[in-house]
Parts: sequence; structure tokens; C-alpha cells
Amino acid sequence: MEGPFGFVVIDKPAGITSHACVSRMRHVFGLRRVGHGGTLDPAVTGVLPIALGSATRLLPYLPGAKTYRGIIQLGLRTSTDDLDGEVIKRQAWPELEQDCLDQCLDQFRGTIEQRPPQVSAVHVQGERAHTRARRGEVMAMPLRTISIHQLQLLSWNQNAGQLEIIVHCSAGTYIRALARDLGDALGCSGCLAELRRTQALGFKENLAVQLPDRNEDALTTPPALLPPLLALGHLPRLQLKEEEEESWRCGRAIAANQERYQAAPDPQPLDLQQADQVNTEPMIVVLDSAGKVAGMAYWEEKATLKPKVVFDAQG
Repeated sequence: MEGPFGFVVIDKPAGITSHACVSRMRHVFGLRRVGHGGTLDPAVTGVLPIALGSATRLLPYLPGAKTYRGIIQLGLRTSTDDLDGEVIKRQAWPELEQDCLDQCLDQFRGTIEQRPPQVSAVHVQGERAHTRARRGEVMAMPLRTISIHQLQLLSWNQNAGQLEIIVHCSAGTYIRALARDLGDALGCSGCLAELRRTQALGFKENLAVQLPDRNEDALTTPPALLPPLLALGHLPRLQLKEEEEESWRCGRAIAANQERYQAAPDPQPLDLQQADQVNTEPMIVVLDSAGKVAGMAYWEEKATLKPKVVFDAQG
């Protein structure tokens, strides 16, 4: 396989968009085919997995759940549901014990309906909501079903009206909306004060590296690539025999005894397995005879390996 093939996990700084991070990586690697695993708002920091080269084709098969650590400010409503927006209302927050506040959070745990913020990337009548919001439009945002697998209250500061939380949730969850809705449930308004993503697509923040320098005059060494198999440890795999490789690269189904089928070598914890994924079929990582990723497949009639993604395809 020619060119870079793998992942880089960026520790996204505040004040830059996810798209700008992708553009930076295109520049550093001299590569057009670059994609990221889940947009972060400009003010949000933390884990931004970036796929390089053909590894972009693996993004739909990675765990979709994400983990955040953030601070919610009570007593404040804004136009964007975070501190970057225009202040719409200020209110006093009630006297709350930490146990009482934790009980209030129960209504947001599990599978719930959530209304995205007005300023968001959700499409409304064929146009991004944030584009319409910047024109001054107020939209009836449609409810979305999301899952909050873990919502842990770390601390509560009564004087400041701030609570610190950890949230592990499905793709499409807005922590800004969670802050807004918690404030409404307490009758005092609320917004997001600070947010950091600590895990995305199965990559944790201990793997994250600094965003490379954009300075054209600087000699920037590209970050080391994480191998694709590191991102696919949650999936089972099957290794091709040498004589099967040509058929595989031509996109043909492979007759395979399921005794060759290997369980996921590094299964994710249960809550990570609950992630939304674009592909809902039970996918298998296919390796070539040398142990390198050859593509993705699924079982057809329990005895045939059907190609879904083929790398180094022929014909």
C-alpha cells in the first residue's frame, strides 16, 4: 500500500476547528486523503483521531462512543448553550447538595431524547443549523435519540454554581445541550463552561500528540502513525492464506472455515461496545498472510467471507 496508512491522535487545542486540524495534517504529510473522527467545537480541547490515506475507509468501523470531561455553569442561558454565545438570561441557582444534584442527573442517564443546540452542525431543511442561526433564524430543532452510557458527577461548587462531570455517550450527543437541559430541569438555566474530550473512536488521550506547527519555515517532523490494527482491536479477525490473497484483492468472496475466525484480541469495555457505528453488520478484520490489514468483511451464510473494504484491490 503506497503512502501513509494509519492514524494520528491529535490533542486539539482551543481556538481552532477540527477542519483546520485536518488541513494542517494534509500539509504536514503532503497528503490529500485525510479525515477526522468526530468534530469538536473550536473551544473544545482533546482527542481528535485523524485517519491518513486509505485508513479513512476504516473510520465507519471504529467504536462511535466518546468520552468527555467538562464543567457546567448554572444560572446562565446563552445563544449557543456555552460561554461563547450571547447571554440571554441570568438567574440564581438553588441551594443544592451534591447527592441531590446527582439524583437530578438520573433523568439524563441511559437512552434519552435530546434537542441539539441552535448553533450546531445538524441539518435543518437541507442547511446546517449554525448557518441559519447566524442569519438570526430561530429553528424548531428536531429531537434526536442518543445514549448516555455514563454520567458521573465529580464535584459541585455551590458558590460558583459549577459542576464537573464525566460523560461517556453515543455519537451525536451534544454536551452543550446536556448543560442547557440540566439547567432547565433545575429551573435556573445552564450552559457549558469548559469541555475536553478524553476518548474517541477507542483512542484515549494518552495516545494524543500536539498538533504539528503550521509555520512554513519550520522543519516539522510528521507524528508517528498508529497502525490500523490498533484501532481495530475491538473487532474479530481472520488471516488469509497466501493462496487466497489474489482472490481477495479481486473482491471475490472467500470460502473459509469459521475455525480460522479469531475473537477480538482487545475487546472494548461493555460501555464502549454500546457505541453507534455507521455499519451495523458484524464486521471482521481481514489480514493478509503477513499479518497486515487487507480489508474488512462479514460472514455470508456462515461459511463465506464477503469483502466489504479491500485494500490494494486489483482489477
